[in-house]
Amino acid sequence: MVDGLSQDNHRSSRIIPLVLIVDDNQDNLLFISCILDSLNIKFISADNSGAAISLAINEQPDLIFLDMVMPEIDGMEITRRLKQNSFTEKIPIVAVTGLTLPKHREAIERAGCNGYIGKPFLIEEVEAQITRFLNLCLI
Repeated sequence: MVDGLSQDNHRSSRIIPLVLIVDDNQDNLLFISCILDSLNIKFISADNSGAAISLAINEQPDLIFLDMVMPEIDGMEITRRLKQNSFTEKIPIVAVTGLTLPKHREAIERAGCNGYIGKPFLIEEVEAQITRFLNLCLI
C-alpha cells in the first residue's frame, strides 16, 4: 500500500502517465525525454542503476524505458530485481539497447522485459511502445 492505495490503484489513478527513463548516456536520456515531452507524458529519469531501482520503487511509474548496458548493475539485473519486487513487478519494462543478436534478445526477454527497442532507435518505435503499454492513442 502507498498512501492508502494499492500499488495498481496508485499508478492507475494518475491522469497523466509517468514514465521512467534509465540510461547512462545523457544524449539518450535527452532524446527519449524530448519525445515524451512532445507527447505531454510526465517522465523522470535516472543515469545509474541505484537511482533507477529507487525511483521505480518509490515513484511506481506506469512504464520504464531501460538501457541494458549500464555500469555497476546491468539492465537485465535491474529488470530481475524490479520483477521480484511487489511494488514494481507489474510495471512494463522496455529494453532500449544495442544488444541486437538473437541470443541477447532472448536473454533480455528471460530477464523479464516486456518490450524491446534496438539502438539506434526511431521516434516511432518509442511511440509504438507507449501506445502498446500505456494504451494511449498518439495520432
